[in-house]
Amino acid sequence: MTGIVILAAGSSTRMGRPKQQLPYNNGTLLQNAINAALGVESAGVYVVLGSHANEITDAISHLPVNILYNPNWQLGMASSISTGVKALSANKDVDSALIMLCDQPFADASLLNNLIQLKPDAAKYIVACGYAKSIGVPAIFSRSYFGPLLSLTGEQGAKKLIAENADEVIVYNFEKGKVDIDTPVDYEMLKHGQFNN
Repeated sequence: MTGIVILAAGSSTRMGRPKQQLPYNNGTLLQNAINAALGVESAGVYVVLGSHANEITDAISHLPVNILYNPNWQLGMASSISTGVKALSANKDVDSALIMLCDQPFADASLLNNLIQLKPDAAKYIVACGYAKSIGVPAIFSRSYFGPLLSLTGEQGAKKLIAENADEVIVYNFEKGKVDIDTPVDYEMLKHGQFNN
């Protein structure tokens, strides 16, 4: 089974307010990601929080997810990946980790299901999304990559492992993966449907 880790610990410096809480799609940006994750069969959904954790927890505590707090969130994305993967490692039924962000609004359940269906019968693999001449998350890592994921440091993210292990990567085309909501301009474009073309 695949466990899903949603990274949502950042302070949203460029946005100027917690982007996890931005209204979107009859909920918030984070709830949109959670709904996508809950739309697939998995070994559980784990949401990693850090900055603004208390208010975000209040907003999602009614949802059937595991809420994790990363006390080292200020050290960078690697610490949040580590928090999520450590939690997944404790479940022996988990054979892979699907890592996704809270600010990719078009990463829906259909996409996640397509990624899971591409998992090969192999001990070592990565299934990742291709967009904007890049390969990144959402991405699935087999359990054999849990160690390397835990070894990431600072701002290193999943893309580092994807690049280093290109021969093991299955790429799924997801052009809208290039859309992530980092700034007020991004959010205004999202609200006005300017990414839908």
